[in-house]
Amino acid sequence: MTEHLIPEGPVLLDLESDGVARLRLNRPDASNGMDVPFLQALHAAVLRCHGEPRVKVVVLTGEGKHFCAGGDVRTFASKGEGLPDYLREATAWLQIATSALIQLQVPVIASVHGFAAGGGGLGLVCAADFVIAEETAKFMSGAVRVGMAPDGGVSVTLTQLVGLRKAAEILLTNPTLDAQSALEIGLITSVVPAGELKKRTDEYAAQFTELAPLAVGATKRLLWGGVGATVADRLAEEARTVSELSGTADSREGLAAVLERRSPKFVGR
Repeated sequence: MTEHLIPEGPVLLDLESDGVARLRLNRPDASNGMDVPFLQALHAAVLRCHGEPRVKVVVLTGEGKHFCAGGDVRTFASKGEGLPDYLREATAWLQIATSALIQLQVPVIASVHGFAAGGGGLGLVCAADFVIAEETAKFMSGAVRVGMAPDGGVSVTLTQLVGLRKAAEILLTNPTLDAQSALEIGLITSVVPAGELKKRTDEYAAQFTELAPLAVGATKRLLWGGVGATVADRLAEEARTVSELSGTADSREGLAAVLERRSPKFVGR
């Protein structure tokens, strides 16, 4: 039996009788791109998981063709010179949503198909405890490509997962990683054949419905405790940097280039 805790909106939350909570990003027409209402809904859904003692594991998925394309480029571009103010609010919501996800006392499994991109998509991947990816999934940072910087804790969590050298390559040169490459560098947990993502994710989640919840929660807390303070410290600096960069001509050019499907021409201001 499934209980619909949040049945409508940009983020949905269902709870199954075995304790599996399904948190679904629900802006498929925008590739689950993040704007302020979306991030507010994400935070509310994660907090609902915090306050629900029946939850034993959270499965995070995206509706539509992609897991999450990161920030909503169309919304960002529409803000013009007001973008820095808008992003100060957006990154604040992303910060607290990411922190709340990390601080959950139950495991979080990101089940990824399509693209996981930007500080939002890649950030959620890095903040999850486990990542199961379809073999056709793609991973990309993309922030520098539009004249911005990574956020969502990625400047810390990605380094912890793949090491400084590989994180520098991913964040500064923006390669598009396929699922197998992401597995080889330690970004994700496992790769599954196309068409089997839900089945394999459900099998993985099922083990946590039988384990001792206090032991699982304590172990997760110990693991993240080693990097948690550093992540918290960097979140504020990331938010400041992203907002500052969003006011530059290069950032506006980067957003326009994405929408117009062309290569950007950066001028250094």
